[in-house]
Amino acid sequence: MTDAPHDEIVGGVGGLDPELSPPFEIFGAPAGGSPLVFSSPHSGNVYPARFLEASRLDPLTLRRSEDAYVDDLFSGAAKVGAPLLRARFPRAFLDLNREPWEFDPKVFSEPLPGFANTRSLRVAAGLGTIPRVVSDARAIYREPLALAEGVLRVETLYVPYHAALRTLMEAAAARFGAAVLIDCHSMPAASAKETRGGERRALDFVIGDRFGASAAPGIVEVIERRLKGFGYAVQRNRPYAGGYITEHYGRPGQGWHAVQIETSRSLYMNEQTLERNPRFDEVRAHLDMVAADLAEALAATGEELRDAAE
Repeated sequence: MTDAPHDEIVGGVGGLDPELSPPFEIFGAPAGGSPLVFSSPHSGNVYPARFLEASRLDPLTLRRSEDAYVDDLFSGAAKVGAPLLRARFPRAFLDLNREPWEFDPKVFSEPLPGFANTRSLRVAAGLGTIPRVVSDARAIYREPLALAEGVLRVETLYVPYHAALRTLMEAAAARFGAAVLIDCHSMPAASAKETRGGERRALDFVIGDRFGASAAPGIVEVIERRLKGFGYAVQRNRPYAGGYITEHYGRPGQGWHAVQIETSRSLYMNEQTLERNPRFDEVRAHLDMVAADLAEALAATGEELRDAAE
């Protein structure tokens, strides 16, 4: 995190929206109960009234950027003794899978301070820490925001979430010698395709490990093997290799491993209405078995993961 003098910037804005207190929840086992840690940073569905009033979009359009129900899909974390951390606020309000100050100048009514990263590709696409657009490139806000509002969201939502995630990883690593983060996401069905035999087909899952940089290969292989065994179309790293969370927490040489799993939304819900479809329970049961396989594999190879970090 950037240690910058933010106090005077925040001074003109009120406190945290009461609807977002607390900003996150932790389900399942206590910290350190398993080397596995699950994170669902984009499944939050609490939309502050003030945010809805400031948006030019209706609530359903805003929600289509949400990783709806992903926290529920991966709720099997509890069965293997692992915690699941989920944000309560939506990604359209604040994106936890970005750098803390990946700020878009077009979102704000004032010049941005020097500590802001305004030049990333994600900012250029309107998808910075405070997003300018939803996934279909529709502008979120009626008017630019005060800079103090953006800083307040980072300080009261982003910082506590990442502090909690870091604490969970530290607890797992302290007890087991290694920690394995599963960063849980969903993807629009239209955004993930693979070419096979000259034909394009939809992907069901994309597993991201930063092209091998964020996790030991055996971890990814367990996930991929089980998902393919269920008949799903699975691909690694394309088009999603993992974002800030995978990059930031995936340090295999230090015993921290991070893998991003993207699940096609069409597998388990209607992408337009956001209603769960008849396959929801089946997909959740399959992901339960992925978690169980991972837990079993980590129990068998924990010594190898610890050795890799030494």
